Amino acid sequence: MRDAADGLKFDLREDVVAAGLGERLSRTWRGKTFPEVGESAEAAAYVWSRAPKIVDAFDRGVVIRSARGLFLAIPTAAAGKTGRGAAGGREKITPEGWQRRTGLKLQFVYRRGRPSLLIAENARVSKRGLAAANRRKTGQTSVIVFVLVPQVALKKRLDVEQAAKRQAARVPSLIARHWQQS
Repeated sequence: MRDAADGLKFDLREDVVAAGLGERLSRTWRGKTFPEVGESAEAAAYVWSRAPKIVDAFDRGVVIRSARGLFLAIPTAAAGKTGRGAAGGREKITPEGWQRRTGLKLQFVYRRGRPSLLIAENARVSKRGLAAANRRKTGQTSVIVFVLVPQVALKKRLDVEQAAKRQAARVPSLIARHWQQS
């Protein structure tokens, strides 16, 4: 069962990377075998992810809607990668947090038939690619900081059940290979 659990973890990790979801998410797969030590005719294995909600979303293909409000605010490169907060820079970027951090106000721009925007007026893109206040007196510029969408549909990228079935089919051959006669 240890070989089956390790094989399943390996397959699932490969599937996550092949789906373009990254190495970090692939390393969330864990496994445990019972009994932990020794041999047993009733051995079992359990494989799980430490990020079950993310894996489930890409396994089923779900639609994500805003929990609060009308829109999901998707940050652009000008917004930066993460917020800066008590979580050591790991908090999610929100329009409110971005305004608080930069001191710039965001303005809502409605576009009929296309995603709406949150833009920073009188701003520029810095050398690091982030929106910053435009201190020059010439020309007013705007920077798109967030794209607003009502919902996002995630495509089904993973097939956890199929990987589990492949490994389950290998179990009899693994047992035969490791079988020891007393």
